[in-house]
Amino acid sequence: MSLSGTARADFNTGISGLTAKKSKAKIAAVEKLAASGHPRAVAVLRAFLDGRLYLQKKGGKPVIVKKTGRDFETFALETGDSLGVVPKKSLKKVRINNRLRKVVKGALGGLTLLSPDENKRIEAAKAVFKDRQAAILPMLENALTKETNEQARTEMSRALAAIQATRLTETEPRVAALGILATYTDQDVRALVAGLLTTDAQGNPLESDQKVREAAESALKEIEDRLQLWGFLASIFQGVSLGSVLLLAAMGLAITFGVMGVINMAHGEMVMLGAYTTFVVQSLFHAYAPGLFDWSMLVAIPAAFLVAAAVGIAIERGVIRFLYGRPLETLLATWGISLILQQAVRTIFGPTNREVANPSWMSGAVELVGGLTLTYNRIWIIVFSPLVLGSIMLLMRRTEFGLQMRAVTQNRAMAASMGIRTGRVDAMTFGLGSGIAGMAGVALSQIDNVSPNLGQAYIIDSFMVVVFGGVGNLWGTLVGAMGLGIFNKFLEPVSGAVLAKILVLIAIILFIQRRPRGLFALRGRAVEA
Repeated sequence: MSLSGTARADFNTGISGLTAKKSKAKIAAVEKLAASGHPRAVAVLRAFLDGRLYLQKKGGKPVIVKKTGRDFETFALETGDSLGVVPKKSLKKVRINNRLRKVVKGALGGLTLLSPDENKRIEAAKAVFKDRQAAILPMLENALTKETNEQARTEMSRALAAIQATRLTETEPRVAALGILATYTDQDVRALVAGLLTTDAQGNPLESDQKVREAAESALKEIEDRLQLWGFLASIFQGVSLGSVLLLAAMGLAITFGVMGVINMAHGEMVMLGAYTTFVVQSLFHAYAPGLFDWSMLVAIPAAFLVAAAVGIAIERGVIRFLYGRPLETLLATWGISLILQQAVRTIFGPTNREVANPSWMSGAVELVGGLTLTYNRIWIIVFSPLVLGSIMLLMRRTEFGLQMRAVTQNRAMAASMGIRTGRVDAMTFGLGSGIAGMAGVALSQIDNVSPNLGQAYIIDSFMVVVFGGVGNLWGTLVGAMGLGIFNKFLEPVSGAVLAKILVLIAIILFIQRRPRGLFALRGRAVEA
């Protein structure tokens, strides 16, 4: 590649400037190198940024170095040819500070705006936006005219408008640039526009151009209005995500509490068993079928249901069936069982957290404007929760077992007189509720730490959802979980996480004072009696 004399001169001038003592001279040298068009400019600036630019003490010639043992191999800046290995003591490092690093990153961004890799062009445009060097403006305009990728064009347009708004002196181009920035919705653009409206210690505006200030005020209002809207949508997503988790954790409790009236304090441990079942299934896949790991979650869901259901049936047959009609004893017994299960898990798996990985289809996120990020694991949980709810409702309304369960719920004595084995229904219902809690553990293992105390974090919230929605009513559980999840997420930014939970609890207590049976109370002779 042939170079003009001007390009070589600018390159050599830039190299000399990098070795200057003052930062201002080094910044000018970086800009000169970036504008030179020399093919070695990127390598030199990268070496400067990485701390690999040194001066030979004898002769003062700058070189790029590569460590080889205790010595350094040196390379010529203009050609990249090796100059031989020299001892470290014969070299002196060219110093770089944080201010210079920012300038160099911006310059490197400008030099890679025409890279064939679209991801590099996007990252380069982002770097140019952060640095906003006026010297890069011609390169950026040239790159924008040639860009075909939509995301890269968006990032380049943002960077171009940012440089024009902050570095130009003419009023009209700056006002036009602020009009373009007003169409973007992100915190970085908001901070840039707000910076044009800052004042000094006496309250005088630092920006002297009145038209620019007015354009900045208008742009800032548009940006903040959209950020507020996207913040609202982010709170909705977080609330629905939390509500889906609460729905999974509370769904089984709504069944057992509604049908049998058992205050099951070990319900959280059923969730924990589901999470540990996921860990065991993933460990087996890692050991015996690592290539099929993405299928591990589909195996873990039924496995967790069966494990938790089996433990639930054992608890009901072994302990709870002897305590029907004695709620306080049932509460104490299930609390003791929860402690036993926690200790058993600590003994088998240890007290520390266990790592449960996300399969590839649950990893990553969707990034939207306004800083809204939708993670795939939470999106799948939001999808999974209504699927489980729909399956349970079909089971209860379209199967013989569901009919018997509803009959026992509405009037246990009448159901028994009609030949329904209420003891068997109780055991199977408790197993069903525990199995659903196990599936909740599978979902929670993707977003929370898997530890012996996993279930304890959700047991109180689950009871609140059940009581608020209406004991034994799945529709009430759905509405209660989503309502509490969304309400909690809107409260947290205002009051903090702890105070938000306290306020939610107080609100539920006041609500129950007015409607003791919750939002959707079950109806039946036994209930009404």
